[in-house]
Amino acid sequence: MADDSFGAYDDFWLFGYGSLIWKPPPHYDQRVPGYIEGYVRRFWQASEDHRGTPEAPGRVVTLIDRAHWETLVDEHPSPHLTWGAAYHIPQQHVAEVRNYLDIREINGYSIQYTPFHPSHSAADPSPPKPIKCLVYIGLPSNPQFLGPQDPQELAAHILKSRGPSGENREYLFMLEEALLGLSPESGDGHVSDLVARSREIEAEEKVKKGVHGENGDAKDADGRRADIGGAELHKVGSTEEQEEVEK
Repeated sequence: MADDSFGAYDDFWLFGYGSLIWKPPPHYDQRVPGYIEGYVRRFWQASEDHRGTPEAPGRVVTLIDRAHWETLVDEHPSPHLTWGAAYHIPQQHVAEVRNYLDIREINGYSIQYTPFHPSHSAADPSPPKPIKCLVYIGLPSNPQFLGPQDPQELAAHILKSRGPSGENREYLFMLEEALLGLSPESGDGHVSDLVARSREIEAEEKVKKGVHGENGDAKDADGRRADIGGAELHKVGSTEEQEEVEK
């Protein structure tokens, strides 16, 4: 539930665990890598307005309460820490940023609050105190929550999905890259496994194209196109990037 007074004393912090890691909110003056506890990050949220369409929803991440996740059947184990980035918003920009976030997070996400632990060295005798952060979560009760999915089918679905913000695979690949850039311990096995599966599928698709040609035309034994009368290929330009709906 939203707390309208949160941030009234220049203490507005936002935790990002998805697209916010590489696409920050406006007006932030501090970005701190770190983690939260008690949640599991999964590509179990449908995206109808950014990485997919209402007719063909894409897949984006949400957080699942660990106690609830442990009641589900999931092929992927999960670390006990969920890494991401926290952003501090100066008091004079809180109202504007909250309005921006409420619009950005309309597709099934709701406001929650959680303690955030800033990253620190193991040799640090006095680690930083936790920071109360606002976080947008697609709860299991929201209509876009999909629940557990077969990883191979999920990877294939991500590869074929796209929406106003671009290809769904871009979201997946950028999320892994952003997570690995936070800390030596910030990788996510669920995300990295989906990336590995997606890369394998992409490689298989390239092999098939190499055999059959870019337009599906059969090639002879020397790899030459047997029928070159097909239509000329045109590169499809990406749509203008819109704001992400995810965290």
